[in-house]
Amino acid sequence: MQSEPRLVGAENELDFLDRQSVTLARSLSALEAWRMIMTQPMPLMQLAFRIRDAVASKFGVKRIGGFSGRVPERVEVGDKLDFFLVEAVSDQILVLTERDRHLDVMTCVSVDGRDISITSSVKTHNWFGRLYMIPVRPVHKRIVARNLRALQASVA
Repeated sequence: MQSEPRLVGAENELDFLDRQSVTLARSLSALEAWRMIMTQPMPLMQLAFRIRDAVASKFGVKRIGGFSGRVPERVEVGDKLDFFLVEAVSDQILVLTERDRHLDVMTCVSVDGRDISITSSVKTHNWFGRLYMIPVRPVHKRIVARNLRALQASVA
């Protein structure tokens, strides 16, 4: 069963949209894929989140602390996975959001057989949200690509 990736808003209203996919050697649920990605820490990510929190908090943005590397076996709508709110979860889809006064972020992990996609969408609300996305936009694409390659290699 294919599950259509979800977006944080209408596609023509988004300030950032990135869709990336890989085919795995075996099928996983959306939560299993997220767990495998999150338990393979990327070098320097914690430092990047500390810098992000230190700078962004000066502008009234809440600290998010980054990724813990821990993902429970089961989650339900309304649970938190690190700083993300779980908005939907099934074998085929995991929808995670973080919303504040500057921007809304949605990350959607979707599964279609052995194909895994990560779709990230952002809608900014003000100048700070737009400024924040300038460095995030190119880095985010590289991080997702690296995470999907690592997932593909670990499932091979």
